[in-house]
Amino acid sequence: MEIDAVLEVEAGDPQIAIDFLVANVNLSKSRLKDLMNKGGVWRVDQRGQRERIRRAMTDVLVGEQIEIFYNDELLALKPQRAELIEDLGQYSVWNKPADMPLEGSDWGDFNSFARAVELEFSPPRECFWLTALDYQAAGLLVLAHSRKTALAFSETFASEKFTDAQLHYRADVAGDIGQLTEIDLELDQQAATTQLAKVRYDERPNRSVVDLWPKTGVKDQLVRHLNAKGFPIIGDERYAHDLESHEGLRLRLVEMSFLCPVTGEAKNYSLI
Repeated sequence: MEIDAVLEVEAGDPQIAIDFLVANVNLSKSRLKDLMNKGGVWRVDQRGQRERIRRAMTDVLVGEQIEIFYNDELLALKPQRAELIEDLGQYSVWNKPADMPLEGSDWGDFNSFARAVELEFSPPRECFWLTALDYQAAGLLVLAHSRKTALAFSETFASEKFTDAQLHYRADVAGDIGQLTEIDLELDQQAATTQLAKVRYDERPNRSVVDLWPKTGVKDQLVRHLNAKGFPIIGDERYAHDLESHEGLRLRLVEMSFLCPVTGEAKNYSLI
């Protein structure tokens, strides 16, 4: 069952969110509360500002629009768990499982990495994504929790060259990469270099498992480099459009090392 509806709060309507929904949507009160908690109900105020409504007793105002996105199959999914590896206060290090979306959608965010992070910290913290990391990948992720730390990390992972850091990814790619050990190919008018090593090749289903070390940090560098060489990463929907797969992106950050921008200490994290 799926509901995709936009309702306007009118004079005479209940002005408590859950009461308004019960009066206007053909779902039980318990299902509506579950939908709100999981991020599938939105409010749009008269200035056009849009936000999720999670609390059942939230006030709604005449003239606001209430958006309802309900999909029972989606809501029945068991949320994946992101593992907090280390909390350093100014930043945190995580292990994000494969197939866990980075952010939610109109239909909810309960299974997203962003929501998992939000629920982990009380009070909530600011989060800054580091542009050098591919957050669509699974595995190790770093979140900065202040602008100062994010800026320091941007220098550690400077796009032109990683001088105080090393990232080690592992990917499943289509085809046999053979003896290919480096891709040096300009992207977005920037120099971009990736080193790689074949872990193994499986004739069936014609895939290679590849270790990857980006030496620069151009956006989506790994997937674009491999696709340009004819070895698209399995599950890559952004660049390998011709490669049919029902799998998520088969790219995982398995090891990282860097100088801590807060303490200057050498840090290393590994999943292998």
